[in-house]
Amino acid sequence: MSKQIAIGCGIALAAWASAFAAEPVKIGFITTLSTPAGYIGEDERDGFRLAVTQGGGKLGGVPVELVVEDDGLKPANAKQAADRMVQSGIKLYTGVNFSNVLAAVVPGVVKSGAFYISLNPGPSVFAGERCDPNYFVSSYQNDAFHTADGVAANERGFKRVVVLAPNYQAGRDAIAGFRKTFKGEVLAEIYTKLDQSDFSVELARVRSLHPDAIYQFHPGGAGINFAKQYAAAGLSKSIPMVMPGFSMDGRMLAATGNAAEGVYTVGIWSVAMDSAVSRQFVQDFNKAYGRIPTDYAMQSYDTALWIASGLKAVNGDLANADAFRAALRKADFTSLRGKFRLNTNQHPIQDLYLMRFEKAAGGELAPKVVRKIVSDDKDSYAPSCKMPS
Repeated sequence: MSKQIAIGCGIALAAWASAFAAEPVKIGFITTLSTPAGYIGEDERDGFRLAVTQGGGKLGGVPVELVVEDDGLKPANAKQAADRMVQSGIKLYTGVNFSNVLAAVVPGVVKSGAFYISLNPGPSVFAGERCDPNYFVSSYQNDAFHTADGVAANERGFKRVVVLAPNYQAGRDAIAGFRKTFKGEVLAEIYTKLDQSDFSVELARVRSLHPDAIYQFHPGGAGINFAKQYAAAGLSKSIPMVMPGFSMDGRMLAATGNAAEGVYTVGIWSVAMDSAVSRQFVQDFNKAYGRIPTDYAMQSYDTALWIASGLKAVNGDLANADAFRAALRKADFTSLRGKFRLNTNQHPIQDLYLMRFEKAAGGELAPKVVRKIVSDDKDSYAPSCKMPS
């Protein structure tokens, strides 16, 4: 081979290697973008995209490509999308918002050797005996907010409570979590439909039971309808409501007017958090999308930062699974919520805060952080997780 040909081949090979090295890491992002809950998926998608945009199209210095699909809040749709992505070779997934949808996606993803990092649901079924080394949760284990709300209900002196939640995994986890810490009497467990819009029957039953308070978990459009109907029925004046933060996020607050005034919530973060990184995120998200971020957007942004720390550690090579897994377990990133470290089941250990919706100077309702209510929360399922190394 002549010297010129050898040089030419070397240049071509280097160009090919460079192009191959620059191939972005594809991230399967399956979420709910339609149905009344579609705004949740929109905030999750946009929170993740904000982190990618701020990184110049990269996470941890590694080029990434977000492959987004709408699951329509249907587990079968999500599973089909995940199966297609697995077959196409995608090795990293996130985005699902509802626990019943997540349950349809995770088994096939981790069985293929790919990674799933949940940015919102943390169902109990994957936190204990069915934990998996390729399954991580950025947000919380589903019970967390609800166990903290049980503490809040005790502190407010409620003795007789009615609990309401949709009849799916997260709803059942909600009621189980609340019961773990609430010391009073649960007068009734009322299960609703996940896509329910009319709660007149349930509200009539609440009125007839005369509780000291209700505890309710209804995310998205169902939560908006519930809060409006609760206020319209006059129940908010006589029966206080306690709920987790995702039963009255920022978008829901805007849609329900003054229905949430005086309501207490529990969460891991709020736009009212007094930290420089959190304030900057709220400002950047508002500038990019023209709206205030919800907790879902924050969790998604945090998830992107966490993934960035893992991709940086392996230079984008997900075939180096052990190193990527080890990097995720280190959780070497600055979380907007403050504390963030992993339990043995790869779910967060973090603080939770009690918040109250009050009118701000401009007359609009806004969450006010009352105080930290739980420190270093750990879910109760971790001891049952025998995590393979």
